[in-house]
Amino acid sequence: MTESLYRDHLATLQARYEKAMQHYQIDAIVLASGDKSYYFQDDHTVPFHAYSGAQQWLPFSLVAETYIVVQAGKKPRLVWPVRDDFWHAPNPVPAGEWQTEWEISPARKDDKWFSSLPTKCAWLGPQPPAFATKVEGLNAYVDFAKAIKTPFEINAIRLATKRAVKGHRAAKEAFLAGMSELEIHLAFLSASQQTAAQEPYPGIVGINNHAAVLHYEHKDPNRSARPLTLLIDAGASEHGYASDITRTFVRHDDEFSALVDSLDKMEQGLAHQARSGVDYRTLHQDTLTGVAHILNEHKICHLSPEEQMAKGIPQVFFPHGLGHLLGLQVHDVGGFQVDEAGTVRKDDNAPFLRLTRTLEENMVVTIEPGLYFIPMLLEKMQASIPQHGCDLSLIERFKPYGGIRIEDNVVVQDERPINLTRNEFQLDNPLS
Repeated sequence: MTESLYRDHLATLQARYEKAMQHYQIDAIVLASGDKSYYFQDDHTVPFHAYSGAQQWLPFSLVAETYIVVQAGKKPRLVWPVRDDFWHAPNPVPAGEWQTEWEISPARKDDKWFSSLPTKCAWLGPQPPAFATKVEGLNAYVDFAKAIKTPFEINAIRLATKRAVKGHRAAKEAFLAGMSELEIHLAFLSASQQTAAQEPYPGIVGINNHAAVLHYEHKDPNRSARPLTLLIDAGASEHGYASDITRTFVRHDDEFSALVDSLDKMEQGLAHQARSGVDYRTLHQDTLTGVAHILNEHKICHLSPEEQMAKGIPQVFFPHGLGHLLGLQVHDVGGFQVDEAGTVRKDDNAPFLRLTRTLEENMVVTIEPGLYFIPMLLEKMQASIPQHGCDLSLIERFKPYGGIRIEDNVVVQDERPINLTRNEFQLDNPLS
């Protein structure tokens, strides 16, 4: 961590929250990391993830029952949980230069640390207590600003990308060596130096037709007799910030690998368009048009791209949205907001699109087009779209491959976007 980046980041957050307090006429905001939750009728906890609003303030992963108090003109205050506990490892306050920017108050669960808070005190996070002032719109107000990342946040996402790229390279090698989905996932975790519980989202590892399941949940321990493709969608975290990367690897140089090459070229073109002032909904529509061109070019659909768009053919092969905001959460907050007041804009023509904002400098977004051979959607197409123009025999040949998704993490800029993912793949292996 570069100390100057963190100091500047903290100053930006302080200014944002002071603006919010002035706007809503409140004297303090408490951000709560949240409490641990337990599985039903069990003493085993669900893996803990801190509330992103609290996590944003600290350069390390927050634990449960941590609180941050923000007031105008004062250092932020960190209320750190102290436990008398011989069941678990000690939980000391992390050392580092970051402490100079904070007032740190250790507190036990039954301490009345909140008794000194101002009367007009708002609460952000799970389970607001009775003393908190209810402030309608405050959450949306601070969420809207989270979309614009500070240099500290962009660097954290870059570091998370770097770790994930190492995992993707290891996954590719494991796939080419004939390993199972489970073995490939373990190779990814080892190379990216994390456990499954530490992943920002459960990694997707699909071989062959499993690649046609968009959120494939399983990790088959059995090796495939004839592995053709691997779709791996997996990331890593740094200081609580996520990377979200997908690659599709193939074993053979054939008609399906040519499809992968075409989608990869299209994806890079879309990433280059992630500039300030661009409506992300327009990028999504460009993706549908691009998919139509690929379907026509590879003889999967004989209709022209214009005819395909009119009939909704591209959505059969690309049913999800182009991407989303990325940050403390994989699907970062504020993707549908168009202002600080929390006004929401969705796209009826793209119901699964998670980002409908106009792009601004230093947003970080994912660009993740796909092309899949999903039996359910293909059956619906045949039943509901007359004269669809698709070559069903060719589609049958492609079904065993499952599908393709390629996803990069991109920093929006005024002129030339920064593709964090491509940059790290090149740095990790300059000859690739």
